[in-house]
Amino acid sequence: MRLILLLLGLLALALLVSIAFGETSLSAAQYAGAFAHPGSPAGEILFRIRAPRAVCAALVGAALGLSGAVMQGLLRNPLAEPGVLGVSGGAGFAAAVVIALGVAGVPGVVEVAALGGALVAGAIVAGLAARFREPETLILFGVAFAALGGALTALVFNLSPSPVTTAEVLSWLQGSVANRDWPDIGLALLPMGVGAALCAYSGVGLRMLTLGEESAALSGLPMARLRVAAIAGAALLTGASVALAGVIGFVGLAAPHLVRGSASDDPAATLAPSAIAGAILLALADLLARVIPTAEELRLGVVTALFGAPLFALIAWRAARSWRA
Repeated sequence: MRLILLLLGLLALALLVSIAFGETSLSAAQYAGAFAHPGSPAGEILFRIRAPRAVCAALVGAALGLSGAVMQGLLRNPLAEPGVLGVSGGAGFAAAVVIALGVAGVPGVVEVAALGGALVAGAIVAGLAARFREPETLILFGVAFAALGGALTALVFNLSPSPVTTAEVLSWLQGSVANRDWPDIGLALLPMGVGAALCAYSGVGLRMLTLGEESAALSGLPMARLRVAAIAGAALLTGASVALAGVIGFVGLAAPHLVRGSASDDPAATLAPSAIAGAILLALADLLARVIPTAEELRLGVVTALFGAPLFALIAWRAARSWRA
């Protein structure tokens, strides 16, 4: 609980900094005027542009962090993350098809397509999880689905009708929370809430799996149902995240590792801290994307890869030292 409270405090600070700072600098008088008159230009910047963007980044980061913790607990693999089962690839491919078909201008079409692609991939994997208990089998199927999703997305690039459409698909796949508003966040809350509830329900099964497959099978718990709930929850969280912000990597992989040392090795105990840590990471990454001086704003997925890869290398180095000790 102390860890969760500490992380919540850091998240509140990250959101405050993300809302207060941006590409457009404001004076103290403008900040005061924004709170006194929310409809003023400074108020529009703070409450209509920065605030929903910061909250959106935190929400997506929380969903990815939680789904990453669930995947690592379910597969008992520290390298597992939301895309390991091909869910991100399915969501990205579905969104790319919609953009290539030229109907992305219809509000909500890309988001619905991404969520649908994630749910289809998640349903296939959930069906496999109900039949096969071995995590290695799920990982192999996931690698195959991820490769298939990447190949199909590359095929969309290859068959793209114009360079403009190719650029639109690439831009969306790189991830961003720019131009997101409060209604967009509201639409994502339902699938994310259902996914988070399924992940919480599967927590007892994740804890039991640490004792091994045989012990889990003899525990009397409905392990097949709990596995399906874990995969369905992770698929909903990942699909809603891709629908809201595009494909973003490293957050779901790194967030559980950042808190696991303090939260114990219990997979169920790492779920909430991983979600909050993911929210902090992506809120700060989005702030960096806005304030780094470039001719064009960096895409959020690019920032998470640039800073996430060295961070994860540091985590892996520390883990290797502890294992050797």
